[in-house]
Amino acid sequence: MSQGPRSGLAAVSSALLAMSRHLEVRDVLKTIVASARELLDAQYAALGVPDDHGGFAQFVVDGVSDEQWKAIGPLPRQHGILAAMLQEAEVERLADVRKDARFEGWPTAHPDMSDFLGLPIRDGDEVIGALFLANKLRPVGGNPPHPPRPKPEGSCGFTEEDEELLGILAQHAAIALTNARLYERSRELTIAEERSRLAHELHDAVSQKLFSLRLTAQAAAALVDRDPSRAKGELHQVAALAAEAADELRAAVVELRPAALDEDGLVATLRTQIQVLDRAHTARVTFDGRGVKALPAAQEEAVLRVAQEALHNALRHSGAEHVDVTLDRRAGGAVLRVTDNGSGFDPKAIRRAGRHLGLVSMRDRTSGVGGALTVESAPGKGTTIEMEVPGG
Repeated sequence: MSQGPRSGLAAVSSALLAMSRHLEVRDVLKTIVASARELLDAQYAALGVPDDHGGFAQFVVDGVSDEQWKAIGPLPRQHGILAAMLQEAEVERLADVRKDARFEGWPTAHPDMSDFLGLPIRDGDEVIGALFLANKLRPVGGNPPHPPRPKPEGSCGFTEEDEELLGILAQHAAIALTNARLYERSRELTIAEERSRLAHELHDAVSQKLFSLRLTAQAAAALVDRDPSRAKGELHQVAALAAEAADELRAAVVELRPAALDEDGLVATLRTQIQVLDRAHTARVTFDGRGVKALPAAQEEAVLRVAQEALHNALRHSGAEHVDVTLDRRAGGAVLRVTDNGSGFDPKAIRRAGRHLGLVSMRDRTSGVGGALTVESAPGKGTTIEMEVPGG
């Protein structure tokens, strides 16, 4: 490479590190394309992920402005050189892509391209994408640098060394893309599990309250003419049931739509959710976070979910007037403590407690991140749930 071995190796290292920093598929694709274009001094770069219908599920470009991209129109189909790379899984290095027999033209707004380097991205035997570059830039140098000079007629600006380098990048791109897909799939499964659990809870709680509300309203309607005072009492009960159903729905909405941990952090997320719960319930709910630094993502999510479960239990089952939540730093990790002054229960009754208070779920979440969960409670003495997690 013209930059020299040392700077070339540093550029490759930077590109690979950049790819490994992202977990979202779209971010990984953008990083791969930008890294490839910069690394090989190309004017344009693109990466297409094929679908099963002759098109592309995702297509990311670099070197094309947003205005140009909008003017180009719909995503390309799998045809011409792109189809060859996907179907034959062969590297393509061309002096002028426009003169290739497989070239089928571009939309009017498409930028003009000549020399071309493209190769498939493989995951084992499967081709999961096509990465290609166009218009090799050949700077003359100087101070300030001169604009790129034209390549010799009939030659391809991309060299065998470029091809080898792009091949290395593609191998790591396959790993990064596969990992991102696995991460997104895992997250989808987690969200699906949470939604399924909440659906069961809503069915058991809110639907029962709505059924009671309907029966009570019917009873009030039947009493309006012959016993107005009793009808008035039934209507008060309708109002109370409606308020309880609203509380159930508020709690469900908070759990379905937590603040983004990646953006706000654990302390801010907990504080926001607890403020909402404090407004939604008659019990006083407080939070105190004491110097906790950012934890690994899995630990932060586990702490948030255990806090939600413990708060749900305290506000829904214990009859507590006060619920206090604290998050303290301890030995590089953190300790979550949720304390209420409610009715309490017997922790030894594991079967009953596990079924009704979600203790099994909380213990599973805690142990899953290498933490420890303790429960202190007694009938009439309130409950304290403490969760300790390591910092990494």
